Amino acid sequence: MGSEKPRGEAREESRAAQAGAAPRRRTLSFAAQELRLISALVVLLSIGLFLALPFVLSIGSVVFLPLVSAIILTIVLSPLADRLSLLGLPNLLASLLALIIFIAIVVLALVLILRPAVDLFDSLPAIIERIGEQFHQLRGSLEWVTRLNRQIAELAGEATGPQVVLAGPTFLEELAFATPSVVLEILLTFLMAFFMIEARTRMRSRLLLQRSSFGATIKAVRVMRDVQDRVAAYILTVTLINVGIGVIVALGAWALGMEAPIMWGGLAALLNFLPYIGPLAMTGLLALFGLGTADTILLGLLPAAIYLGLHTVESNLVTPAILGARFTVNPVMILIALSYFAWIWGVAGALLSVPILLTVTALFDHLGRPNLVGFIFGEPLFAANLLELGPEEGA
Repeated sequence: MGSEKPRGEAREESRAAQAGAAPRRRTLSFAAQELRLISALVVLLSIGLFLALPFVLSIGSVVFLPLVSAIILTIVLSPLADRLSLLGLPNLLASLLALIIFIAIVVLALVLILRPAVDLFDSLPAIIERIGEQFHQLRGSLEWVTRLNRQIAELAGEATGPQVVLAGPTFLEELAFATPSVVLEILLTFLMAFFMIEARTRMRSRLLLQRSSFGATIKAVRVMRDVQDRVAAYILTVTLINVGIGVIVALGAWALGMEAPIMWGGLAALLNFLPYIGPLAMTGLLALFGLGTADTILLGLLPAAIYLGLHTVESNLVTPAILGARFTVNPVMILIALSYFAWIWGVAGALLSVPILLTVTALFDHLGRPNLVGFIFGEPLFAANLLELGPEEGA
């Protein structure tokens, strides 16, 4: 009898524990469903924001483009301003000098490119005529293609009737309309960048000291340092690589006897900042100029072929070896960012696309990357599941 009583009490305690655990499981299940619903709303809002943001940023480009450009310039030039401050310069003077150094480098690069380009502009009609002759010779060797197209057009029938041609604004008219807006955006960019660089110390203090907990302060420090290190180091490293490409291209253009080799080197260095699109544009320019100045088609395509080989070696061997795994970004993400911001802001957006992508990637690395694919199959949106039981509770 004595042994049956403890067994009965144990069964009653087990039933009571199971009865108490059932509401707790229902509560956790309800909380999991609620968290998944909130996560789904976050995903839908993010998709809506991603689709609506281009229209907002494009309409307000006079404000948003200088702001984003100033933020990137602040991230890049803040280490230089810190170094100048360590040399004993006042913060105001160090910030101004850092911005002046950047502007001087940009102006020098543009002068080295634009001055020879203006001289070559006079010979542009002769180059275009020469390109026409080269294509005329090529068309003569491919006469069978022309006859085939003519026969297809005769079979399909040609469209008849009056055609209306709408006259658009000339290039000079478009340039005259766009110049005031461009000048205003450049002035706003440099002004905002100067004030942001000058206020960098105060901004860091507010970001670090106004946090509610020590853990939040440590996370803010890590995020701020990582974003600045990644973007600044990436831009500096890529700039050095592109300068090396420009020097090699200038030497190659000089060796091939091309006019204005410094201009071609500067163009190669600047266009290499645009992933994928810039090297393709440089290849096209070299091909057109070569066809317009060389005696044969093969000799005309030689500079473009040499540059294409140089870019292949640089993009597949040199750049990955120097940048390493720290800056490895999915090429698909680079193309998406490039097309996304180029659609919004044109060439300026294409130049800013990779720094913006690096900034967002650094933020996601510290704040948590959304698990979109796993979320579709029932996993949590973020890797850390807040509803998981700890080791003591699960025991």
